[in-house]
Amino acid sequence: MPQRALLYRRPSEPSAINIVVEREIYLVRVRRHRQARRYTLRIHSATREVLLTMPPRGSLMEARDFAQKHGGWIAARLDRLPAPAPFAHGTTLPLRGVDHQIDHRPGERGAVWVELDGERRLLCVAGAEPHLARRVRDFLKREAQRDLETASRAAAERLGVRVKRVSIRDQSSRWGSCSTTGVLSYSWRLILAPPYVLDYLAAHEVAHLIEMNHSRRFWRLVERICPHLTRAKTWLDVHGSNLHRYGATLN
Repeated sequence: MPQRALLYRRPSEPSAINIVVEREIYLVRVRRHRQARRYTLRIHSATREVLLTMPPRGSLMEARDFAQKHGGWIAARLDRLPAPAPFAHGTTLPLRGVDHQIDHRPGERGAVWVELDGERRLLCVAGAEPHLARRVRDFLKREAQRDLETASRAAAERLGVRVKRVSIRDQSSRWGSCSTTGVLSYSWRLILAPPYVLDYLAAHEVAHLIEMNHSRRFWRLVERICPHLTRAKTWLDVHGSNLHRYGATLN
């Protein structure tokens, strides 16, 4: 094996370490990077993951010492992030921007459906408790697929272009993407935003079928078919990161 490969490959090395801050245990994922010259820490706000990047010749002991030294920073940053809202009985989530409370119905048949209880909107989930989170997530993905498919086709018709396929993912770094082949991909979490936000993202990605950039021409296309562009962008800037807390598990 070439010597260069030996510098980066550590088959027996753990992928994560634990540190303790004021009796709380924090998981820190560790990765080596060939271009790293020093130890660095980053916290991914969407996934709440703590990532420590180390130089190729760095040691796991040094990495652990570095993470522990910055334990207070890690704890403070995580504490400032929105609290996780796991898909569990009693959790309230904003389906299409409107609060719905998850109501587990283990004794009933079916999957997931919406009910009105006075002024409360309930997201009812049948079946055993271990399947509850998966059923809620699958339901939200189906609803997102349907709404984004409809919004994308409508935007494409207005611009005179063709959408090849619409896919739904759990993208943490972007809300949508467009390929040169006409495939649009979106985060299913857009179903948790108000409909005008979802419509804006659909218009945004469809416009990329004409302009694969963010030029003035591109934004004129988006604005032509999305009059609430500014309102939607403002909503995402203020509330977008909050959508990633839904379905996250408590550490």
